[in-house]
Amino acid sequence: MEEERIECVTTSIPERSYEADVNYTPNHFHNQTSKSRRKSSSNVISSANSVIELLECPVCANSMYPPIHQCHNGHTLCSACKTRVHNRCPTCRQELGEIRCLALEKVAESLELPCKYSSLGCPEISPYYGKIKHEAICNFRPFNCPYAGYECSVVGDIPFLVSHLRDDHKVDMHSGCTFNHRYVKSNPLEVDNATWMLTVFHCFGQYFCLHFEAFQLGMAPVYMAFIRFMGDETEARKYTYSIEVGGYGRKMTWEGTPRSIRDTHRKVRDSHDGLIIQRKLALFFSGGDRKELKLRVTGRISKDQSSDSGPCINLST
Repeated sequence: MEEERIECVTTSIPERSYEADVNYTPNHFHNQTSKSRRKSSSNVISSANSVIELLECPVCANSMYPPIHQCHNGHTLCSACKTRVHNRCPTCRQELGEIRCLALEKVAESLELPCKYSSLGCPEISPYYGKIKHEAICNFRPFNCPYAGYECSVVGDIPFLVSHLRDDHKVDMHSGCTFNHRYVKSNPLEVDNATWMLTVFHCFGQYFCLHFEAFQLGMAPVYMAFIRFMGDETEARKYTYSIEVGGYGRKMTWEGTPRSIRDTHRKVRDSHDGLIIQRKLALFFSGGDRKELKLRVTGRISKDQSSDSGPCINLST
């Protein structure tokens, strides 16, 4: 395993109370009415949950969507699992045939359900058949870990992922909107997909991931640097960044908009959305002796002037 190193110089809604003027005296009647309403509300919720349970496929336990199939005895299952059970009812083992449960499909059409990310703050109430579509793009859904070394399965909100990157992946954390990195590789003739670095920057009250790595582009080994925004795409578009490498009177500059970490690291890399440096040019910037790669990467993160900007402390020198 080659030794690689990187040197970095960087610069609730309050509870509302209601008062009502009540002319009758007996508290017993008022208490009975309140209990009756609570019982009625509880029955409605219980009924809704019972319907939702009916819409769960007994095989995969996922919500069922048209076409919902049933056997002659009325047992239902989803269309995906119909082929899995070889057209046999998983409950009574009768042949399924081609019977549709139109009544259950109609009931599902009348339901409105909260987003599964409601506990994370999403207020959206969606029709049953539109719920999955909303949840796929819900701004409150958790983010995947942006670490690029391997497929990390950790998900969470941004503060949680920042702590996760720092504590579990030992990622370098820096404050400031500018960066000045030096990437050193003892044997630049070998380039593989395992050569990469990740640094997290905090500026404008947001977090950004700076990726720098070596990989094969076709048959040619290249180096690439790009930035991802730790948040949604709509927020990412409020920022721009520039990256520069150079030496011996030459330089290369890339200017772009950071991609959201909703887009995977591999997706951004394979779309070539960043600064790509051919190995020969990288070696030229390093001194040209082909013995050691010493590539300095500098850059700046900026915010759209029309957006509200917070303080940014620059620590680069």
